[in-house]
Amino acid sequence: MTELDLIDRKIVAELMRDSTLPIAQIADKVGLSQTPCWKRIQRLEATGVVLGRVALADPTKLGCGLTVFVGIEAPDHAVEWRDAFSAAIEAIPEIMEVYRMAGEIDYLLRVAVADMQSFDRLYKRLTETVPIKTVTSHFAMERMKFTTAFPVDTLSR
Repeated sequence: MTELDLIDRKIVAELMRDSTLPIAQIADKVGLSQTPCWKRIQRLEATGVVLGRVALADPTKLGCGLTVFVGIEAPDHAVEWRDAFSAAIEAIPEIMEVYRMAGEIDYLLRVAVADMQSFDRLYKRLTETVPIKTVTSHFAMERMKFTTAFPVDTLSR
């Protein structure tokens, strides 16, 4: 793991807040000149601390207003099933995130679809592609908090 100093953490925090900021503004906010700041950003990207820079979009305005959290219980844990499941979830773009879990469910999916009919089509596609023991769906009524920024400690220690 790459050890991040306070300036690296401040740079990452600024990029997570707004990756469109010009280097000059980021440098000013973290107390560097432009060239050292740019070199640090390049190093943070090269070492995989910064994975990419993206635009955040409003899912409702894109026609993806229904968020569903789907719990999956696998019928078995064989490599063949895991490979088939991985291929199935990769082929369905509405599946936004997938986590392998400890506890009662094996996988937790975050799905973004237009409506219940769209979710039903996704459900059928997934369950027809790979055997699943149990599927439990939870429909979000309201997104009360959302962030993509991790809580980076930017205070002097």
